[in-house]
Amino acid sequence: MADLHLQDRASTGAPRRRFDPWLAGAAVFFVAAAGFSAAPALKAGPATLAGLLLLLGVAGVAVLGLVAIRGSASGGSDADQAEGFIDALSEPAGLAAPDGRVLAANAAWRALMGDRRRLPKGVAGSSLFAALVQARNGEMGEGVLHAGGVDHTARVSRLVGGRLLIRLTPVVGPEPVVAPAAPTPMAERAAPPPSTLDAFAGASPFGAALLEGLEPFKSRVLEANPALTAMTGAKAGMMFGELIDAASRAEAETRLAEGRAGPYEVRLARDPTRIAHLYLYRAEGRLVAYMIDVSEQKQMELQLAQAQKMQAIGQLAGGVAHDFNNLLTAIQLRLDELLHRHPVGDPSYEGLNEIRQTGVRAADLVRKLLAFSRKQTVQREVLDLGELISEFEVLLRRLLREDVKLITDYGRDLPQVRADKSQLETAVMNLAVNARDAVRAAKGGGVVRIRTARLTRDEAIGLGFPAADGDCAFIEVSDDGPGIPPDVMGKIFDPFFTTKPVGEGTGLGLATVYGIVKQSDGWIHVHSRPGEGAAFRIFLPIYDAPAGVVAAQATAEPVKPRAARDLSGAGRILFVEDEDAVRSVAARLLRARGYEVLEAADGEEALLIAEEHAGTIDLLISDVIMPGIDGPTLLKKARGYLGTAPVMFISGYAEAEFSDLLEGETGVTFLPKPIDIKTLAERVKQQLQAA
Repeated sequence: MADLHLQDRASTGAPRRRFDPWLAGAAVFFVAAAGFSAAPALKAGPATLAGLLLLLGVAGVAVLGLVAIRGSASGGSDADQAEGFIDALSEPAGLAAPDGRVLAANAAWRALMGDRRRLPKGVAGSSLFAALVQARNGEMGEGVLHAGGVDHTARVSRLVGGRLLIRLTPVVGPEPVVAPAAPTPMAERAAPPPSTLDAFAGASPFGAALLEGLEPFKSRVLEANPALTAMTGAKAGMMFGELIDAASRAEAETRLAEGRAGPYEVRLARDPTRIAHLYLYRAEGRLVAYMIDVSEQKQMELQLAQAQKMQAIGQLAGGVAHDFNNLLTAIQLRLDELLHRHPVGDPSYEGLNEIRQTGVRAADLVRKLLAFSRKQTVQREVLDLGELISEFEVLLRRLLREDVKLITDYGRDLPQVRADKSQLETAVMNLAVNARDAVRAAKGGGVVRIRTARLTRDEAIGLGFPAADGDCAFIEVSDDGPGIPPDVMGKIFDPFFTTKPVGEGTGLGLATVYGIVKQSDGWIHVHSRPGEGAAFRIFLPIYDAPAGVVAAQATAEPVKPRAARDLSGAGRILFVEDEDAVRSVAARLLRARGYEVLEAADGEEALLIAEEHAGTIDLLISDVIMPGIDGPTLLKKARGYLGTAPVMFISGYAEAEFSDLLEGETGVTFLPKPIDIKTLAERVKQQLQAA
């Protein structure tokens, strides 16, 4: 551009002065003004004093004017010198006015910025004008100027006359970086190597360490904050890899070599049960490592995953057991019919009796599955914890044999619990038998200890019940055997999982215990270390009965219905069952004992029959879970047709599963599947006699 290019140089290399027409015109007019002022003095003659003084004054003014004009010419020369100076610079440089106008620039500036008459505004020169303000105040200003797609460092200084000299730092190409053998997924920053942890990392509640080198597990610790020292025992000079368990360190190194992003999950060498997340932050030649203890979080995740797994398996086991119960009921009822035709002495009796025994074993298997899925029928009663174990101890001593010693430890002030007595005894027996097998297999004998106690909330939490909200009852079955290996700890409550040889265990013992404890609103925890034995801890809620209830229980004597000897009877029974095999056989056997039986395959059909025979039905027998209308809903809809007739529900599920649906109903009893004809006929006669 015309007003920005520099003057041509003379052969000597000095810049030639530019001709300024305004300055030349001012000099001409000044000389003319001086001559016109001296004209009267010259006409009067210098002989007079007044003329002489006038001539001297005009001469002095002329001299001063010429000096001023020469000073202006010299200022122009200074500007030319400044322009010559920036033209000699190799980096882009320019002269600018305080308002951002570009007064002059060298060739490097023009090649970079083009023919701009003003400095760029907006994002490109956002920090440049702050540097201009600093320069106007006499300071060296520094900002950033974006040009040619690159950010340039602009240094601004103030020259004589208020003009500003702007010099742009040449852009230096990046140094070649040798690519590592494998990418390292760490945060990058362009900063000088840190010599110490900053204040935030030093006072942070999570661990932080400054490492020497770029290979974290082979670098030495330069500095560690107090949180990391408390977590891992880290000290300056230690190898960072020594703080991490060898197995998890190898896994983290593999992930790091593969270029996988963090965080890296590691176990601490001081305590391998503690888990931490490792974050790595790269500086030039050094690393900053952050470690966050996530042990409690991982424990909660494992507990949640275990609970979800057990719930899913329980639902599967409950569904299988329900369907299997229907099949067993049909088999047993048909078997009862055949045994009635082939009594003792018949050639077929022995074979039928073997089938019956097999059916009993199958029914026991179903009960265990239902106990695991928490759908087994329970009969809750108030139990004294000390008396329960004391009465059961005699049977346990027979089960454990002579080479296993049983030690019982009864705590003081033992509480009462409300649970099914037979189920709780089954749970303790299964744990004791498992402990017996463990010590006998490991060393031919040992000690099994049963401990009972009343625990406070803090004691329960310390022993493995994190959700304790008050005092609770405690039963512990422990042994001095080899303990449970860590790799199978998460599977011990799974149905059919066992470490015993084939033929020595079904794998349902601990699954049954788990279901019984959960159905009793309790919690079970396993504490085991290899070589130190295992301890199964059961926590049950304490039952505190109101004073009136306690007095009534003390005075009342339990009345149990007597079993009927004569199983025949009379009455009209509405039998509702969606399983055809169960319904047809049971109805036929009841008819053989003198009853009139109306059959219904579902709730809708049963409603029509109840309406048709309103007021004449003596007993309703119904399954609980049926397609369409279930048993409790059928009762509510048919109650107007049944009047005060008693109701008996039969199901493979626990009574507690639907007891809340029968609120306000009276004369309702429950018979769990699988059932046999003798039990069914006895219960039918009892209900009809009571009505």
